[in-house]
Amino acid sequence: MELKVTTLEGKEAGSVQLSDAIFGLEPREDIIARCVKWQLDKRQAGTHKAKGRAEIWRTGKKMYKQKGTGGARHGSARVPQFRGGGRAFGPVVRSHASDLPKKVRALALKHALSAKAKDGDLVVIEKAALEAAKTKALLGHFAGLGLTNALIIDGAELNNGFAAAARNIPNMDVLPIQGINVYDILRRQKLVLTKAAIDALEARFK
Repeated sequence: MELKVTTLEGKEAGSVQLSDAIFGLEPREDIIARCVKWQLDKRQAGTHKAKGRAEIWRTGKKMYKQKGTGGARHGSARVPQFRGGGRAFGPVVRSHASDLPKKVRALALKHALSAKAKDGDLVVIEKAALEAAKTKALLGHFAGLGLTNALIIDGAELNNGFAAAARNIPNMDVLPIQGINVYDILRRQKLVLTKAAIDALEARFK
């Protein structure tokens, strides 16, 4: 697959040949969905907690005599049916993380990249570099490229000026190649890769 390469200013900068093994697959929604679920499960803190009856500080003495009251038989006031009692089957601190094999994660990333390429939402730029860290200038460049909602992936090192200028722009994310992931690719309309990012991806899946 061949795509045109443009500069940040919108000028043509040749073309790049993309590997069909990475960008030319037929996207499988089930594999992508499994990876997204794995990512979101892993992100949950799992710090929710409610006290059970064993953790409530309250007397354990029988509330009133067993017989003769005309009411129900009750013992401890710590039980869930009373106000201030412990909660039955409440949430506890735990990990929500699920398991997903490395090979499936790698395959899901390929399918997510292929989905963007298939839909025409993949843009290749020569480099993501800005001399002066000015958000206004970067907004002008994005407008020229038709980018309003995008994930931009650069090489191993981000350009400080570019990253700082993009920080305040809504719906624009900038990540180094190490941070590329299925969820962030899908949540943005366009995927913008630099030539350094493409080289790193091809080296990773070689």
